[in-house]
Amino acid sequence: MNDKEIMENLLQTTKGVCDLYLHGVIESSTQNVHAAFDDALSQNLCMQSQIYNEMSQQGWYPMQQAQQQQIQQVHNKFANA
Repeated sequence: MNDKEIMENLLQTTKGVCDLYLHGVIESSTQNVHAAFDDALSQNLCMQSQIYNEMSQQGWYPMQQAQQQQIQQVHNKFANA
């Protein structure tokens, strides 16, 4: 397993953990539980951002700019819904 594959696995795992913590925040029944999940979510979002930034710097997570026409199409789709 090379560095890129390790980072991809870390990113996917971190995203999955963030999803679980988000559901914990949403479904928590007490303020203490809500705060614990919220804090864990915040920490993991920071970690996810750091992993993404490192991958981006290495050229392992290329991004494309959306064309203005695509943005307008999506905007119109939801504005007219």
